[in-house]
Amino acid sequence: MTRRITHIIKKLLIRSLYKRYVSSNAIIQADMQQTLEVRGSEVASATPHKQFDHLMLYYPEFAFLFFWRIKQKPWFYKLFAKNFNCKIFKSTPIGGGLMCYHPFGTVINAQSIGKNFQFRNGLTIGNKHNDNSLLPVIGDDVTVGAQVVIIGAINIGNHVVIGAGSVVVKDVPSHSVVAGNPAKVIRRLSHE
Repeated sequence: MTRRITHIIKKLLIRSLYKRYVSSNAIIQADMQQTLEVRGSEVASATPHKQFDHLMLYYPEFAFLFFWRIKQKPWFYKLFAKNFNCKIFKSTPIGGGLMCYHPFGTVINAQSIGKNFQFRNGLTIGNKHNDNSLLPVIGDDVTVGAQVVIIGAINIGNHVVIGAGSVVVKDVPSHSVVAGNPAKVIRRLSHE
């Protein structure tokens, strides 16, 4: 297929996907808005349809999360998303505003994750002793660095930043920055 034909096919598919999955889905729209705002995109103030078009064409990480949200990998999946070797369990509810940077080598299995969750490559969130009743609960507005491990029946509060390479095995209070192995609070954040 020539690049021009591929582009036309993508545009047609995007139009159909938008009508079917995005136009009335507040969670996917929150994912779109969060991604565009954090990345400083010029299309952040455009119509939702134009935002979706831009994200699907130029952000394969967004496309990967979009197909996870709709719980499908149609035949044309590879036109938009790369194989990041990333697994997000379907049983993990995640609030709107989900965003990732390079989700390579990531496994996410949590009891729940709040809104505006951001993560980077090499993240492992999971159970302890292979027992799915021992899963983490993660609050709103949590940002996780690369190569982080979050394991067990722990609670991570709201407005938390987890530094790269951290191993989190105990509760993390809201409005804090944690880092290290094992992770410890290294700074408190303002409540603004």
